[in-house]
Amino acid sequence: MKTIFCTLFLLCATAAFSQSAQVLNSTAQPISIADHTEHASVHAMAQESTLLDTSVYTYAKGEVPLSDLGSIEYETPLGDVARAFRKQHANLTLKAVKVLEK
Repeated sequence: MKTIFCTLFLLCATAAFSQSAQVLNSTAQPISIADHTEHASVHAMAQESTLLDTSVYTYAKGEVPLSDLGSIEYETPLGDVARAFRKQHANLTLKAVKVLEK
C-alpha cells in the first residue's frame, strides 16, 4: 500500500512541477532573411577540377565474349517443382483407415 501512495505522490508531484515550468515567450517575432547579393550577380566560373582521387578515368568499347561471363545455372521452374511434389504426395499409400469398434 505504501508503494502505491509513493508512486501516486511522485506522479502528482511531477505533474505539478511540469505545470509551473517556464514556457517560451509567445510574442510574435518577424523572420529576417539574410541578403546574399553575390549569388545573383554575374561572375566568372571557377577553374575545372576533377572529382576522382588521382586516378585516370578510362573506358573502352567492344563486345565481351560469352565465355568470359561464366555459365548460366539452370533452375527448375517453380511449376515443375509443384507438379513433382503433388505427384509424390498422391503416390503415398499411407492413408488413414477409419476403424469402428463396438
